[in-house]
Parts: sequence; structure tokens; C-alpha cells
Amino acid sequence: MRLLYFAWVKEKAGVAAEEIQPPEGVATVAELIVWLKARGPEFANAFARAEVIRAAIDRSHVRHDASIAGAREIAFFPPVTGG
Repeated sequence: MRLLYFAWVKEKAGVAAEEIQPPEGVATVAELIVWLKARGPEFANAFARAEVIRAAIDRSHVRHDASIAGAREIAFFPPVTGG
């Protein structure tokens, strides 16, 4: 699956996009975030405040308890404010 990182998530992770294959047992967005945080200090820093990070699966906004099964693309981005 393809992961996309936006705004400060991208800056802290040090990558804008990547192709990954999460290990078995990683079934939800929340579990994916836990796995990503364990990949190194830059990801731990990027997802340190995971509760505020938004996610989209195949361009549809989802909650962190959403299943990632069959996902082609998952995007992570900080909350958006308007004005």
C-alpha cells in the first residue's frame, strides 16, 4: 500500500510518500500508526500526538479504528483549520 504524509507529519517523518507492506496483525489505522512509530525516531516524532492526526483511506476520511484491509492508499495529515 502507498502511504502519504502531509504538512508537519511529512516534515517530521522526513518522507512525503512510500510503499509499505505492514506486518500481519496490523489491521487498523491505529495499529498502523503504532507500527510506524516503532520504525524509528523520525516516525515516533511524527506520530507522537497520534490522536490529532487525521487519516484517509483511498481518499475517504476515516477514524483510527478503521480497517486497512484492501487499502491502496492511506494518507496522514494534521487537523486542518480554515479561515
